[in-house]
Amino acid sequence: MNIPKSKNDLLRLQEEAGVALPYTENTVALARPLAVGNKTVANRIVYQAMEGCDSKPDGTPDVLSQRRYRRFATGGAGLIWYEATAVLPEARANPRQSYIHKGNVDAFKREVAGIKEVCLKENGFEPVVICQLTHSGRYSKPEGLPAPLIAYNNPIFEGDKPIPASRIVTDEYLDHVKEKLVEGAALAEAAGFDGADIKCCHRYLLSELLSAYLREGRYGGSLENRTRLLREAVCGAKEVTGGDFLVSTRMNAYDGFPYPYGFGVCEGEGITPNYGEAVWLVKELVSYGLSLLDITMGNPYFNPHVNRPYAKGGYEPPEHPLFGVHRMLMGTRIIKEAAGDVPVVSSGITFLGSEAACVTAAAIEEGWFDMAGFGRQTLAYPDVARDIVKTGKMDTGRLCMACGKCTEIMRRPGGTPGCAVRDKLYTKIYKEGNK
Repeated sequence: MNIPKSKNDLLRLQEEAGVALPYTENTVALARPLAVGNKTVANRIVYQAMEGCDSKPDGTPDVLSQRRYRRFATGGAGLIWYEATAVLPEARANPRQSYIHKGNVDAFKREVAGIKEVCLKENGFEPVVICQLTHSGRYSKPEGLPAPLIAYNNPIFEGDKPIPASRIVTDEYLDHVKEKLVEGAALAEAAGFDGADIKCCHRYLLSELLSAYLREGRYGGSLENRTRLLREAVCGAKEVTGGDFLVSTRMNAYDGFPYPYGFGVCEGEGITPNYGEAVWLVKELVSYGLSLLDITMGNPYFNPHVNRPYAKGGYEPPEHPLFGVHRMLMGTRIIKEAAGDVPVVSSGITFLGSEAACVTAAAIEEGWFDMAGFGRQTLAYPDVARDIVKTGKMDTGRLCMACGKCTEIMRRPGGTPGCAVRDKLYTKIYKEGNK
């Protein structure tokens, strides 16, 4: 299966999948500015947080990460969501994951200033730049070897080799994580970021807590307890930062796993989405003054077809890729209704190929969400935002092919992911890794 490169391709795929997506050939909605908090975003295109696994050992941006963000800055997105940045050394998903702490704030300050300077020079505006603050939880590998810190044992992931109970974090440890996330927001503001994202997606620690139905204590069981860390971290981040600083979250609305191991489903309903708890949570966060919400789903390690529908991947997906795109957009639409005036970013649109701009522009016009979030597409086609804003179209010769090679690189020990198809530097990295 291939990504669509024309309207006719998209129509054919919609018929195969049995879904209908909004569509317009007038993509001007994506070029309009948007007020987010007290800031103005120049257009409705977001470059999503894409981990490069290429920071220095101390978590500071290195050569490859600087190259990637300069390319993003040239690309003209109104909002650049800086990649997953750990707030504790043991919270890193790999030894080269971005990590912000008191010792490297000045380095991050130079990086953010560079991003803004390049975009201003190339596109005539400064982008809004959000720092994604994270704890990798069960995917922690700070020294390159698995060192999971989990909210609870999950047989779906662990099978007949459960992670030792000693790796289940205590309530006291989670209190400490909250303190470090709040501190991370203050450090991000000091570094010149426009906002901080308290990351709660893709089954990293805060996301896993959302489904901690069987956990005891202050962070498990009830909906109030399972959402406690995210809610209190958002409140804390707002308390320690200025009024112009944006506090946001990239949040899973649906995990794609059955109860009691998945968020966004009901007991006895398998993996059928039920957004009731996500709607409650969003309304709570909005009442706290959340500035921006970025919606996603699934787990890239176990069911990547849910959050990043693909043309080629590590397994045959149980559904048509366009069905997955449709679920993502429809779920985001439900969350947008709950969020009210708070801007909402969509995800999962790369498989739409050249028609992503037409679909998301129509969805924005119909009020499904406010901004279109591109992930893998930005690695293959870093100028996608500028092309959409200037021409209303996407270059079919530069599209992400949804082939999964970037993920292949990432899964290798020491791998630094990028587009092996469109970027010659990463073509070389990919080939060298396959020798």
